[in-house]
Amino acid sequence: MYDMVKQWFWYDWIMFLIRIISSVSLFLTTIQFQDQIPMPLWGMGIWQLIAFSVPWLCLLLNYKYYLLTEIVFSGGLCLFLGYLFPEAYLSFLTYAFLIAANSAHLSYRWSGPISIVLIPLLINLLSHQNSYLIMIIHIGLAYTLGFTFHLLVVNHKQNEIIRGQNAVLEQYLSQIERITLAEERNRLSKELHDTIGHSYTSIIMGLETMRPQLSEKAQEKGLDPLLLLARKSIEEVRGYLHKMESPQEKLSLLQSLQNLADEFQANTKVQVHFRTYGEEYQLPKQAKLTFYRCLQESLTNAVRHGHSTEINVSVQFEQWQTRLEIKDNGTGMQKWQEGFGLNAMKERAMNLQGHVSVYSEPSEGTVVVCTLPKQAELPEEIIRLLLVDDQSFIRESLRTLLERHKDLQVVGMAEDGEQAIEICEQVQPQLVIMDLDMPNMDGMTASKIMKQRWPNIRILILTTFQDTEQALEVLRSGADGYLLKSMEPRELVETIRLVYRGGTLIDQDMSQKLFEKIQLDKEENSLPNTNTTDEYGLTPRELEILQLVSKGLRYKTIASKLYLSDGTVRNYASTAYMKLGVRNREEAAKKAMDAGFL
Repeated sequence: MYDMVKQWFWYDWIMFLIRIISSVSLFLTTIQFQDQIPMPLWGMGIWQLIAFSVPWLCLLLNYKYYLLTEIVFSGGLCLFLGYLFPEAYLSFLTYAFLIAANSAHLSYRWSGPISIVLIPLLINLLSHQNSYLIMIIHIGLAYTLGFTFHLLVVNHKQNEIIRGQNAVLEQYLSQIERITLAEERNRLSKELHDTIGHSYTSIIMGLETMRPQLSEKAQEKGLDPLLLLARKSIEEVRGYLHKMESPQEKLSLLQSLQNLADEFQANTKVQVHFRTYGEEYQLPKQAKLTFYRCLQESLTNAVRHGHSTEINVSVQFEQWQTRLEIKDNGTGMQKWQEGFGLNAMKERAMNLQGHVSVYSEPSEGTVVVCTLPKQAELPEEIIRLLLVDDQSFIRESLRTLLERHKDLQVVGMAEDGEQAIEICEQVQPQLVIMDLDMPNMDGMTASKIMKQRWPNIRILILTTFQDTEQALEVLRSGADGYLLKSMEPRELVETIRLVYRGGTLIDQDMSQKLFEKIQLDKEENSLPNTNTTDEYGLTPRELEILQLVSKGLRYKTIASKLYLSDGTVRNYASTAYMKLGVRNREEAAKKAMDAGFL
């Protein structure tokens, strides 16, 4: 009851005061004329208390019984007093005003005739007076005033709703603008980083390669200012990129969500309770943005469509996933209508192998749950790299490109396979990026030796030539990836991270040519069956993917089960198909069954 009273507006207090004043005045009048009333004073007091409290409680708790109780208890009291005192019909004026003021929807169609016509008629018959027309006029005016007050209240409520909706929309639009700007800054910074930065690096490395070709010292001296200018320019570009970073991006997930909830509460006057469970861990930018947009959309929908006054937000940091739950006390709905905002939320979550669920029931509010698998970025995890290439400017160029990323560290560089093995012994890199055609010892031979000595080392072949025979042999010798030097720097960085985490990746053009070659070889000579996975060079992850594929699971389902991206699962599957010499999942499952390792 106290919670209801706290939510009263000025018009609720006005009607409550009118009710109190009318009841007190009627009780005092009853005391004054108690000698002429054929009923004990305490009986009249109880009747008046019932006439005051029961309709009022019904109005607060269950509106549909209010008009009936008001007419029966209050109208009956006025009939009894009108029977005793003809002028007592005036006491019904207050109740006629209240009945009209609280008549909602189309209830005035029957509450009006009963209040204005029927009750005055009964009072007139009981009191044997000839003032029926005067009573109708008086009570009709009171009912009209009450109905006018009702229209005023309805208009005020509509204006409040409109103001509230405008405040929500303004807050929503400001957040949309802020996030859009952040996303655009992020996109531009990436584009500048990958295009301008790459271009400057290529210019610097190209100028360095020209140095040995300059015969005169004067020409060589003229090269130094150009190199200095290029290096200074690339540093300036990096400085601009750091300035473009939004302060919002530096906040943690909890800080971002808490700020959003506080701002929403301040602008909409809706209570937002924020709770967290578990210890917060670092999340990727895309995951933080997905949770941010999910909370923003859910808060807006709770007020716009559910007319909520209280919203509970909880964030749970679990071992394998992060969960955001938004629960409101709004009206809810029988059948949830999925609009653009909800579809956008679901699409963002699906892109990160997560999902968004909505539960809503009439009069029970709505619950929105957004769950994303844990894909924490670990700033302290550094991938130690060894670069192996017989051309010094390529090694330096790769080093410049890769060391821009905080999680990549070049710990050594070698010009052939022999030197690479020696450096591996000394620095123990986690991943080797190696060319194939090199003097003294080529990349294929070095890969085999490295895999024998250090089975856990990851090897990524980065070459210029599209030789399918060579690529197939390299992968069977234990290499974890085969890429061409013409690929984009951003793709190279992502491939390094993928291979480091246990993935296998082949250049797309190369994989197509490998499949074509395998098909031709299959048509000419059937490949002998083997009984072990070692002969095919399948990694444990590739075998795991094959097992799930053989069960008929889709790539998206496998990705969700293994907490990998859809593209990563496809790359694993493609590499496994290539190693098995098949073209699709049906052939792969059959061959794996025949070989006996599924």
